[in-house]
Amino acid sequence: MKAIVGFFRSLLLLDMIKGFALTGRYLFARKITIEYPEEKAPQSPRFRGMHALRRYPEGEERCIACKLCEAVCPAMAITIESEQRADGTRRTLRYDIDQNKCIFCGFCEEACPVEAIVETQIHEYHGETPNDLYFTKEMLLAIGDRYEKEIAAARAVDARYR
Repeated sequence: MKAIVGFFRSLLLLDMIKGFALTGRYLFARKITIEYPEEKAPQSPRFRGMHALRRYPEGEERCIACKLCEAVCPAMAITIESEQRADGTRRTLRYDIDQNKCIFCGFCEEACPVEAIVETQIHEYHGETPNDLYFTKEMLLAIGDRYEKEIAAARAVDARYR
């Protein structure tokens, strides 16, 4: 009996008629496509994009060269070299992030005890060569200085989840 039913279903093209019905149902429905460069989709305050190094309000960099972010990075994308100052504190000489290796997991941000390294909301950046996505300490500090207000606002919204 199943063979006869299967034969008539294929003869009458019932599956194709069901497909056309489904297409017709959504053909005149309201479209949900976002025209990307002109329209932006809403973004979570926990989105992880381009990295930035932050400074304290008085202008000194926050990084204390504890190297926790370098140790916790699963992709080994962070390189830190440090020195000890005359007052006994450590500061970074070199802080590099290779965005070609980075998997944007956020472990570096979570491991940092002073919130020096953060991942910003910026996702519209690119590099034409692999060296364009190799960020040095100066570049990361410049990003942090430029977007400090946005970073602080996103961290304030996200504070209740931390």
